[in-house]
Amino acid sequence: MAHDADATKASKHWLWLLILPWIAMIWVPSYNKVEPTLWDFPFFYWYQLLWVLISAVITVVVYIKTKDRSKRGGKAGGGQ
Repeated sequence: MAHDADATKASKHWLWLLILPWIAMIWVPSYNKVEPTLWDFPFFYWYQLLWVLISAVITVVVYIKTKDRSKRGGKAGGGQ
């Protein structure tokens, strides 16, 4: 049982990755510019759109790393 608690605590560290998109979007001066453009889109727009995709990937990674291990292994948990 103690091993499960340690695994759960360790898996919660993955949640810190979710702060990266928030920091990237809250720090507006870092992307408040026109150059470089990508397919005639100013940096301001394509940077934000890129973070939508990056955020989705980060969310999937965090979900996989933090979901309950008993659900991963099927019916290893017992009678339910």
